[in-house]
Amino acid sequence: MRNGLYPRLAAQGMRQNRRFFVPYLLALAGLTAAFYVMSALCADPGVLNMRGFAYVMVMMQIGMFVAGILSAVLLLYINSFLMKQRKKELGLYNILGMGKGNIALIQCWESLYTAILGVGGGLALGVALHKLSTAALAALLQFSIPFHSSLSLPAMIQTAAFFGVLLALALALNLLRVRVSNPIELLHGGSVGEREPRTRWLLAAVGALCLGAGYFIAVTTKDPALAMAFYFLAVILVIIGTYCLFTAGSIALLKILRKNKAFYYQTGHFIGVSGMLYRMKRNAVGLANICILSTMVMVMISGTLALYLGQGEIIAAQYPASLTMDVRYDPAAGQELDLAGAQALVERFAAEHNVPVTGLEAAEYLHFNAFVNSDARRLEVGRNGPSNDRRAVYLLTAQGYAALTGSAAPTLQPGEAAVCGQLPPGFGPELAFQGISISEGHEIGQPQSLTVAETLPAVEYFNTTFDMFETLCLVLPDRAALMDLWALQQAALEHSAAELAAVLLVDLDCTNDQELALMDAWSDASMHENFYDGTGAWAYWRTDSRAEMAVDGYAMAGGFLFLGIILGVVFLMATVLIIYYKQVSEGYEDQGRFEIMRKVGLSQREVKSSIRSQVLLVFCLPIAVAAVHILFDFNLVARMLTMFGVRNVMTVVLCTGGTLLAFLAVYAAVYSLTARTYYKIVR
Repeated sequence: MRNGLYPRLAAQGMRQNRRFFVPYLLALAGLTAAFYVMSALCADPGVLNMRGFAYVMVMMQIGMFVAGILSAVLLLYINSFLMKQRKKELGLYNILGMGKGNIALIQCWESLYTAILGVGGGLALGVALHKLSTAALAALLQFSIPFHSSLSLPAMIQTAAFFGVLLALALALNLLRVRVSNPIELLHGGSVGEREPRTRWLLAAVGALCLGAGYFIAVTTKDPALAMAFYFLAVILVIIGTYCLFTAGSIALLKILRKNKAFYYQTGHFIGVSGMLYRMKRNAVGLANICILSTMVMVMISGTLALYLGQGEIIAAQYPASLTMDVRYDPAAGQELDLAGAQALVERFAAEHNVPVTGLEAAEYLHFNAFVNSDARRLEVGRNGPSNDRRAVYLLTAQGYAALTGSAAPTLQPGEAAVCGQLPPGFGPELAFQGISISEGHEIGQPQSLTVAETLPAVEYFNTTFDMFETLCLVLPDRAALMDLWALQQAALEHSAAELAAVLLVDLDCTNDQELALMDAWSDASMHENFYDGTGAWAYWRTDSRAEMAVDGYAMAGGFLFLGIILGVVFLMATVLIIYYKQVSEGYEDQGRFEIMRKVGLSQREVKSSIRSQVLLVFCLPIAVAAVHILFDFNLVARMLTMFGVRNVMTVVLCTGGTLLAFLAVYAAVYSLTARTYYKIVR
């Protein structure tokens, strides 16, 4: 044969099978573009020069890893489908005189065309989208990024090499399939039916147990740290349960429906149930894939969106002033902070750099953890116990409360306290602290009792800290009462005792850039030995800038959201392709079956009704199960987000609900398009 024949046959085969190849090429181009964008962002030297670059780099590297794995799985899945649909065509080539070597050459040319159109087109699309993606990322991060050229040669080489390896692997698998097959098998390979699957009750039971265990973990976990630790365990259990129940549970359900004669022996039900039963062994895996991918899309986008939208609230509460200075000192070591001297240092330094100070407040506080003993109705310092029964206790004076909140200082008598927020259930108005030796476990000293005389609004500065336990904030009348409780926890916690702390809130009249420049100058000046003279003795001084924390916060949250959107699009692309190829393959399988039914007297209206009910069932089942997964997953996601400072549950509710509604709209559009393709084939 002339060498020019093989390229022509390959091109002709791809044109004739464009219903299969066009979505494949579009998917390949989309995956290539997404991979290139993330690779180009990692390789861009301008990213290294921006604040918070580490967050963006880590997010993009994670995205490349996840997208790479998904690309490999998806492309090999589509390639397997294409080979099954084209076995008849390849078998015909073999019967007409072509050897397996000739067929292999045709496949090599098809792979070359696929690489040129899919990977080449994807790189071109990626270069075009890179400029748009950098603008979107800069908008999400809310600060300028010194990006370089939109064309990244290292990223192009890395992307082309990765997808070239994937296409070479797919070609090798295709050549192996042709080599081990005979012409008759190839000729009839696309029309091999399915036997009736057996009911596997054990597998169904395992699926129910795994799903129930995953749901139980998701619903009952209250501790944010445990939520983070158990999340992947719950996800794995739910995935296993989903596959088991779709594979075994669906077959059991269909057989139960078949035994119900009143239900089964109706035209629409008979055709739908019998048709799905004989194909459910293969159908179930596809439906489970759609369900899992849909869940992943919604969880990723809703979680990252909630984290991003919550940043403004987190930063405003956690950093109520332009500069927040946290100082720790230990009276047991002879340390004592001179608050007036610290305030004078801040004012003098800001004046030297021509930055006006519009407000300067200082508050002293104490922070330690305590166990809630509901039986004895006391807070025990030094005793360990379940995290749900522990509290992160914050104590501050009435003057400190006024400084942190801007409200009037409460009037408290000796022995009294005001609670900010709520006491533990069953406590109040009498509240007792008891020291428990952390090393020996016995009581130390006498309990210190307080009478809760007033309830005040919560101090947001404490509520948004990243505490592992629920917060309890108490306002004491003066520093003497604060020192009494400092001594109690010092005796109980021994070497683990907390130091006293003071926070200085500095309001500045300047732009974000000026604030960042002042922070850089403070960091440089604080390295000099005599910089802190006149501020007393202390062990730790940390200065945070609200502008700087906003950069870090939005770099993390914006990077998460950007990654969530990219991976969400990739997972959505995978979902659409699985649905499309599933509909096409079933359309060709059902074409002959419905033609026979028409010939034996089934009306066109009954055929349409049967098709509609079957397609609706196939589409509705995965998204319904995915919605249930999202419902049970909500508590776990909300708990994990508190680790990042997102404590407003309504933000998480709105993001989850909005994402679910948006995904349902996209899913309905996919249903409309793919169902139309199915109808055309069956008719």
